[in-house]
Amino acid sequence: MSSLSLAAVALALQHWLQQLQTDPLRLSVLLFPMLLFMELPYYLAVLAGLMRHVLRSRLQWYPRWPYYPSVSCLITCYSEGEAVAPTLHTLCEQDYPGSLEIIAMVDGAIQNHVTMQAVQRFIRQHGKRYPHRRIIMLPKWQRGGRVSSLNAGFAMSRGEIVMALDGDTSFDNDMVSKAVRHFADPKVAAVSGTLTARNANVSLVAYLQAMEYRLSLLMAKTGLSELGVLNNVSGAFGVFRASVLRQIGGWNTGTAEDLDLTLRLKQYVRRNDLRIVFEPRAVGHTDVPETWRLFFLQRLRWDGDLAYLYLRKHRHAFSPRLTGWPHFIALVWSGLLFQIVAPFTIFLYFIWLAFILPLPAYLALQLLVYFYYLLISVFNYLCYLVVSSSRPGVESVDLLWLPVFCLYMLLLRLWSSVAILNELLRRGHEESSMAPWWVLKRTTRH
Repeated sequence: MSSLSLAAVALALQHWLQQLQTDPLRLSVLLFPMLLFMELPYYLAVLAGLMRHVLRSRLQWYPRWPYYPSVSCLITCYSEGEAVAPTLHTLCEQDYPGSLEIIAMVDGAIQNHVTMQAVQRFIRQHGKRYPHRRIIMLPKWQRGGRVSSLNAGFAMSRGEIVMALDGDTSFDNDMVSKAVRHFADPKVAAVSGTLTARNANVSLVAYLQAMEYRLSLLMAKTGLSELGVLNNVSGAFGVFRASVLRQIGGWNTGTAEDLDLTLRLKQYVRRNDLRIVFEPRAVGHTDVPETWRLFFLQRLRWDGDLAYLYLRKHRHAFSPRLTGWPHFIALVWSGLLFQIVAPFTIFLYFIWLAFILPLPAYLALQLLVYFYYLLISVFNYLCYLVVSSSRPGVESVDLLWLPVFCLYMLLLRLWSSVAILNELLRRGHEESSMAPWWVLKRTTRH
């Protein structure tokens, strides 16, 4: 840190210490809404869950008797082309000794013939090399979207355990073994796996997304899972007990099918005393957007879909009677407050302070807020390196990028407010690429 930055921080601290002495209530009002009420308790809860994970993992018990249920891998394919081959290859190469069924659903196979040919070529060239793997291609000639593909594959699957996977995601060889062992506990209904960005070094935005996957996704899911309030089972890497999936009717929305399914699962597990868990050691590798334009378009869809599900389709789920008090508190806190309310609070916070504070005081406060987030990020990343990283020596270099990462996360929160407004004013979820327009238009409007 340069001497100029240190001098600026010193001036900011001096200014706000004077404010604290002369008008402590005003300072509390300026800092309280964004930092203390919405975010700091969330970070502390995740940290508590993470520490519990560390202690429990040392005492983790898995059955010594063989537990190898049959597994069906449902791979949604649309425009992956040749990229689907590594996905099929990594699934065939799994070290899992049980029965493994691989179903590749090619959506819109008429216009998506490149992907269909890639799947056919893989089966023809490599299928006989894996006699203990049942590889099936399911061509859907009319495009129906991701949900239609998953339900079609699920209908023909035979496995006791069902995996919903993306066609452009590859996996570690022990992924199936690590994820499936949780189902030895009959109370486990679903498992969410870990996703990493395999194209992190292509561009700056891809690199920052890789860091976000480690901090905001892996760390948060590990902590929330330990507290029994996992917020989402990833659509690109979700694992389910087939009997539970049948009971809740499979997938049933045109967009954001992963969060929709998770919210319905939470109501089911509440009634049947089941659990949803996260397995950080079951790892998949996916490609993230490599340009800022594609990144913003992706997050416009993600955050808009989240607002649609929380505020429209599943607003009834915000009830302790349906989900139980732990999930209810987590939905209100990490769902409504942290993901819906906080982006607008931050945006309005910046504007409000610009009107009520002189420029030096405004800049000083923003500098303090920035260093608050930097401190949180450094602490979280150190925890990640110690607890979760498989390559701490290599990934410790990311500490140098944390000053940029904090600005990236702020930009992401501000963009979330744009995505939410786009959903509220324009019903942006109906413009999703996850399904054709005629499918989305038929979805019940909420």
